[in-house]
Amino acid sequence: MTPRLHQRPPFRAEHLGSLLRPDQLLETKFSFEAGKIPKSQLTAREDKEIKAIVETQKKLGYAAITDGEYRRHMFWGTFFPGLDGFEEITNVDMDDFRPYAPDIAAFLDAGHKAGESVKCTGKIKHVGSTYVDQFEYLASQVPANEVGNLKITLAAPNWYHLRYREGKAYPKSVYANDEDYFGDIAKAYQAELQILYKAGCRNVQFDDPNLACKMYPSSEYRSIKLTCHSDFCSDKFLTGFKEDPLNVYSADTMFEKYIKLYNDCFANLRADMHVGVHLCRGNFVGSRHFSEGGYDRIAIKLFQELNVHSYYLEYDTPRAGGFEPLKFLPNHKNVILGVVTSKSAKLEDKEEMKKRVIDAARFIAEGKNISLGAALNQVGVSPQCGFASHREGNAIDWDGMINKLQLVYDIANDIWPNQA
Repeated sequence: MTPRLHQRPPFRAEHLGSLLRPDQLLETKFSFEAGKIPKSQLTAREDKEIKAIVETQKKLGYAAITDGEYRRHMFWGTFFPGLDGFEEITNVDMDDFRPYAPDIAAFLDAGHKAGESVKCTGKIKHVGSTYVDQFEYLASQVPANEVGNLKITLAAPNWYHLRYREGKAYPKSVYANDEDYFGDIAKAYQAELQILYKAGCRNVQFDDPNLACKMYPSSEYRSIKLTCHSDFCSDKFLTGFKEDPLNVYSADTMFEKYIKLYNDCFANLRADMHVGVHLCRGNFVGSRHFSEGGYDRIAIKLFQELNVHSYYLEYDTPRAGGFEPLKFLPNHKNVILGVVTSKSAKLEDKEEMKKRVIDAARFIAEGKNISLGAALNQVGVSPQCGFASHREGNAIDWDGMINKLQLVYDIANDIWPNQA
């Protein structure tokens, strides 16, 4: 990737993709799943509601419009089930999962069992996009010159690797090691990105709630002695990973493998295609989060070695840590600060949020010895996560969501007049 600051996209005011589903849409989905209506009726309802939510985003002033993920059940969508070599499975053996992975640990602590998952069962091959038709419908809702601004979200390429224990993510009879498995995952993403590009897509956000707070500090990090949030539950993952007798390498090495996997996915990326990664700490039904911890542990490798243009980072509560890690953000990358929460309807104070954005930019300026104005040019603002990573949504109502989106836009417009 050529080191240049890619902007518009991203924009000064962003949201993270998923939006609350209207009741009628959910009711139609339930009816379809119960076998009461045909697929065509569900599609018609989805089309209608997507058209409406596009108009809502336009009225609010957003450029990076999404379809609200209205055709999805969960934020990770249908990429993996759409590949040859992956199968959706039910009644999953819980021993196959890493019990210390944040989402799995949360379910176990609550006494729940994962009802379904997706698992590699054979040779992985991309056999057609499950998203291109959805993108093309979204594109039909805006003028041709705005199609490149539209945003589509994709699941992290490591999603079905991290949650499974060593030796459980794929059959050893199919892949001898992680490198072979990751190689075919990367080829599948390359194919997906090429298909989306041909359809006019120029703006992709990878959602990776598992990347943020799980890795050991590197030796380079230790020498800098930033504050680690060692009392947060990311240490629970690190301890569990270290004590797991099945693991054959450290968490630090696993993180490096994931960085390489991402970069291999982008190997053939076109110069005018923007890619970003969203990191958070979970966003399940009822506004539940799964983990806590700052970006300090992984800041150097995350910001300097991962070949994305932009980082969409959760920063709405102390569980995400401080802004200090932003000192390591290179001059040619953007950070979208998720300072407004999507988990509750209570509105943040606009002036306080503006101050937080300025404070974050000061760390960028200090780290790169640039002016505050130059640092602010690398920054945007957003909610910390989506409003409905699961289709049933967060503990916030429709008006609450609209008010939050308006607040984000107003913060951006105040800091960067006429640029939001």
